[in-house]
Amino acid sequence: MAAVQRTNNQRRTTDNRSRYYVQGNTARQLNVAREMEMRPQKKISNRTRKNRDKARHMNAGYVLFLCVALLTTGFVLVNYVGLQADITNSVKHIASLEKELNDLKLANDEEYTRITSSVDLEEIRRVAIQELGMQYAEEGQIISFASESNDYVKQLADIPQ
Repeated sequence: MAAVQRTNNQRRTTDNRSRYYVQGNTARQLNVAREMEMRPQKKISNRTRKNRDKARHMNAGYVLFLCVALLTTGFVLVNYVGLQADITNSVKHIASLEKELNDLKLANDEEYTRITSSVDLEEIRRVAIQELGMQYAEEGQIISFASESNDYVKQLADIPQ
């Protein structure tokens, strides 16, 4: 009976340790380190211990590989950002050139319209006939011939009669 009573007392003390009641406005300071030391340790196999040790330590080859990978990635990213900046500048330059082209086309069309509207064909006809002595071609003066190209005709010799 005494042994049963003793185990019940031990259970109560362990139960009391795991349950804390806070009185007042502060919590008790727990000694976590001591409790962790008191906790039973699990046995770890040698194979597991060796794997953990290998995972903690990095050899020189692995560190060198990581450094090369980091430098390569940095180089690629810096070049990528540079290319993106070049593309952005090119697009802006193309847009400004297109705007300039459109402005020049508009100015050219306006100038062409102004020139064609200012030409008086009747005045040209009057000056050609009266002042320069030009005449309309008569029926026998017009000569037709075949041309290889339709762009223009270059006269290399006199036209036969």
